[in-house]
Amino acid sequence: MLLIITIVFGVIGMLVGAVLKSKFEKYSQMPLSSGLSGREVADKMLKFNGIYDVQITCVPGHLSDHYNPTDKTVNLSPQVYEGRSVAAAAVAAHECGHAVQHATAYSMLQLRSKLVPVVNISSKIMNWVFMLGIGFYFMQNNPYVLMAIIVLQGIVTAFAVITLPVEFDATRRGLVFITENNITRSDEEYKGAKDALTWAGLTYFVAAIAAVAQLLYFILRMRSRDDD
Repeated sequence: MLLIITIVFGVIGMLVGAVLKSKFEKYSQMPLSSGLSGREVADKMLKFNGIYDVQITCVPGHLSDHYNPTDKTVNLSPQVYEGRSVAAAAVAAHECGHAVQHATAYSMLQLRSKLVPVVNISSKIMNWVFMLGIGFYFMQNNPYVLMAIIVLQGIVTAFAVITLPVEFDATRRGLVFITENNITRSDEEYKGAKDALTWAGLTYFVAAIAAVAQLLYFILRMRSRDDD
């Protein structure tokens, strides 16, 4: 059953990722009428929000864009950093949305940041357990190990669920900024930006649902042992 859950959500994740890539390519071909590059959009959004201690950098990779709260950097992929498209503006504004969250002490971002070290350890342990096949053996024979797995998966699941409002709020902030500050100057541009970011958000949604499904599986396994 666990294998089926993993495969099903793995396939769904791949399909959503493929659509996201297609959407990004589509809106990367849609010129931004304001003519601003992703870096310029990011710079304007940061200054608009009174943020002057965050650097905007260009990092290698495709769709590798992210905000790093540790060193306060908005890291944009070359296609976004240099691009003057609707997709570039949308992604840059979204990542700056995280910078605004950080600057305003957005509670869900703070909570997620605190969970990062614990989640990293939990994920590594879970990966090793199932790579070695130890988890399946002990789930049949040791309820204490099963409980430990439930706790570890619970941490991973909590992180995935908490990530959702963080990502959706960053998107909301980004879309509001590019609309109200005349970055996107037509309904078509705005709808394109929203469409691209919506599909990006769906990747996090699928990951969260998959984590919840796996956690429920382990809990049901524990309950079935108690009923025996």
